[in-house]
Amino acid sequence: MFNLLLLSGAMFALGLDAYVLAGILPSIAASFSISEGEAAQVVTAFTLCYAVAAPIIATALAGQPIRRILVLAMTLFIIGNVLSVVVSSFTLLIVSRCIAGAGAGTFAPVAAAVAGTLVPKERKGRALGMILGGMGTGTVVGVPIGIQISKQFGWQATLLLVALIGLVTVIGILAKLPAVTVAPPPSLRARLKMLTHPRIASVVTVTLFTAIASLGLYTFIAPMLNDLGKGADPSVYLWIWGIGGVAGAFSVGHIIDRTGHPGIVLLVILSILSLSLLSLPLTASVPAVVSFLPFLLWGAMGWSSLAPQQHVLLDLEPDHGSVAVALNSSANYLGSAIGAMLGGVLLENELLTPSTLPKAAAVAAIIAVGVQIVVMITRFNTRPNNSQLCQEK
Repeated sequence: MFNLLLLSGAMFALGLDAYVLAGILPSIAASFSISEGEAAQVVTAFTLCYAVAAPIIATALAGQPIRRILVLAMTLFIIGNVLSVVVSSFTLLIVSRCIAGAGAGTFAPVAAAVAGTLVPKERKGRALGMILGGMGTGTVVGVPIGIQISKQFGWQATLLLVALIGLVTVIGILAKLPAVTVAPPPSLRARLKMLTHPRIASVVTVTLFTAIASLGLYTFIAPMLNDLGKGADPSVYLWIWGIGGVAGAFSVGHIIDRTGHPGIVLLVILSILSLSLLSLPLTASVPAVVSFLPFLLWGAMGWSSLAPQQHVLLDLEPDHGSVAVALNSSANYLGSAIGAMLGGVLLENELLTPSTLPKAAAVAAIIAVGVQIVVMITRFNTRPNNSQLCQEK
């Protein structure tokens, strides 16, 4: 149990680091005398390296003891956050966020795999749930706390807290984690090879546009709320978003099992996501309690969208499910990076204001709806060739 709590604590740090940047974006912009659109590129750097650099590092570390991989990945994550605290230029901050993202993306899949080996087979689901729960807690509880720390001591203090939590987990891993053997994460080349099959490529495209819409807009939640007249402190709305996300993530599996139609479940999720994003600008003219609803739905739909996709991909490619799921995860973080980058460009060039960004996000969500409809009605004549899609170590 201690080792599961240890890994869960590490995932708490990863979740806090990944999502707290949206809440402290205005403070980062003020520190470097740049616009919030420019500051958003710190999110792009983190998520892009999470999606792309991490599989490359995982390939380079293949064959190393799992405990060493975890320590090296978390050390990279810590170094990235410490550098983020001490850098004197925005360019160096971007570099430090790249380092932190690469470490986080390397650590997370290995930690999930290790968790499944630490318990009997019948308790594997609960072990994985504890790991994911750590990241969820980092979002629901950690992010608002991190924002308050930022308000009192500066945004650097929040990232220093992340680094300290990471350091504690490294010490715990070195002292207590037993030697275990798990399959290494799929390489970037193996993930890209999956895209040669049109059905899989279509499913992953839906994930990409969903992330552009949901996670991309999340990056700008603080300036958006400020522009909507909801105040400069986004903590409450981030908390509501996170609660919705955790509720959605934990409940969607039961819905899929009861209906047996993950594609239809995803279509409903994407439709509600589109409507919730379109309704966000209306929060400027409604009571605060009512304005929580679109944020709650946005978080719930965004977080619950991955499970149906994973279900479909595992059905399409049962022999290489880990590669398919890893590809979908990479598409999710790549979409977050693209969304943050595009949102920053739109704001920087004054093509949109923070309060109108939800309209652009809704367009991406509606595109995801359209692609999902095509996926559901199209029948491809070929299925993936397992001999061609073999996992590369």
